[in-house]
Amino acid sequence: MKILSLSLIALVAIGIILGLMFGLPRYNVWQQEMAGRARLAEATQSRQILIEQARAEKDAAILQAEAIKIMGEAAQRYPEYRKQEFIGAFGEALKAGRINQIIYVPTEANIPILEASRNAQ
Repeated sequence: MKILSLSLIALVAIGIILGLMFGLPRYNVWQQEMAGRARLAEATQSRQILIEQARAEKDAAILQAEAIKIMGEAAQRYPEYRKQEFIGAFGEALKAGRINQIIYVPTEANIPILEASRNAQ
């Protein structure tokens, strides 16, 4: 009985050792294959993210160019558009407190009137 149990234990131990000898190399190969697939999936996902970002930047640039074109056409058709834009930006700057001092320069036809030229006449 003792010999039978010892031989059974020895057979199980030999079976485990043989199983590990054949199983571990295959497990290592499988593990490396899974790690490679994970790296490939990560690289593919990163590439897709970069492609989508580039598409979004391209679309934004196209829309920005269209907006600039529309604003340019409006400025050409309606000269008062630029004045209104200036007045709006000036008002926002005043409200935000970015303008500390206002200096008035008298003009005639948008040309500053210099005091020196008045005294000469």
